Amino acid sequence: MKIAIDVRCLMEGRRTGVEEYTLGLLQSLFKLDRKNEYILFLNSWKEPNFDFGIFADYKNVSLKRLKIPNKLLNLAFWYLAWPKIDQLCGNADVVFMPNIIFGAVSQKAKLVLTVHDLSFERHSEYFSYKRKWWHMFINTKNICRSAQKLIAVSQSTAHDLVSLYGIGKEKIEIIHSAVGHNFKIIDRNDAQLIKTKEEYALPYHFILILGTIEPRKNIIGTVRAYNALQEYASAASRQDLLKYELVIVGESGWNAATTFSEIENSPYRKKIKVIHAIPNEAKPYLYNLSALFVYPSFFEGFGFPPLEAMKCGVPVITSNNSSLPEVVGDAAILVDPDKPDELYRAMREALTDHELRETLAKKGLEKAKEFDWMVTARKTLKVFNSL
Repeated sequence: MKIAIDVRCLMEGRRTGVEEYTLGLLQSLFKLDRKNEYILFLNSWKEPNFDFGIFADYKNVSLKRLKIPNKLLNLAFWYLAWPKIDQLCGNADVVFMPNIIFGAVSQKAKLVLTVHDLSFERHSEYFSYKRKWWHMFINTKNICRSAQKLIAVSQSTAHDLVSLYGIGKEKIEIIHSAVGHNFKIIDRNDAQLIKTKEEYALPYHFILILGTIEPRKNIIGTVRAYNALQEYASAASRQDLLKYELVIVGESGWNAATTFSEIENSPYRKKIKVIHAIPNEAKPYLYNLSALFVYPSFFEGFGFPPLEAMKCGVPVITSNNSSLPEVVGDAAILVDPDKPDELYRAMREALTDHELRETLAKKGLEKAKEFDWMVTARKTLKVFNSL
């Protein structure tokens, strides 16, 4: 069978959720399957910021690259429903899109589409007008309905596909994403751990939140909860809590200014550190250096960071909404993201109750074992073969 995979999401070299999913899945899929032929479809006028040479050792994997301005290609896909990706890739039997994107597939090929979330439908207030227009023009409902199979990365996303788009359950396969084996507990004397702490001037004791700096990630709520924690610690002379600082890691996203304003206005601004970007290989060290990981997002299709932190043995506090309870189970403290006071109390409890911290860390490690890229790859390959 000839399978075309649309890898345009990788060309910018970013490592957000979609890119993590695509790369993690493909690396395991190609190790697993040496029989089917895979053609990676890419369009890039400039040289990609991603090294596709990492797939060179797989003899059944090749690259089909167009050099057309993306806006022009997207216009052709949208207005003309041309060119057909399967035909460009040597008349592929199956076209796999790891995310929703402009594209066209002929009737001879089967389309498999991964849907990460429908946050733009559930919470349009967290998206810029540009992103709203993009989703309107791409018409995600029609794309989902035209696919032969949809892969939902969580039960939450599958539920949204049924309730919001009227997709039949028989068309949806729930296949969880996963986290790489590089996320693990690291020895406290590891030289790279010490180097990472020094390189980013990290405090000795800190609470970590990692994610794009945008309203949906609820960093504002985290800052307010941290303010309350420090206020309590000051009033009660709790040195065990006063020692903790807050470290925020993430690239600036839409409407980041409101978050930065909240940080600047915090009476504890000097104890809040913002790191705008770190390489992916530094993330496991960052998690290991933290005392507590918080992720009170308003909506997630899967939510990689809490799972990454759990694999590193770090206690986690996250939201009680969307896919997050499904991912963390009973291995994390769940809070209402609309209530910073609830997050504050959870932070205080997690930082002062040693037994609770150990329980969360232990449960987190066990829960994280359920998510493995090879399992994701086997289930995805089963979907391809079924077509």
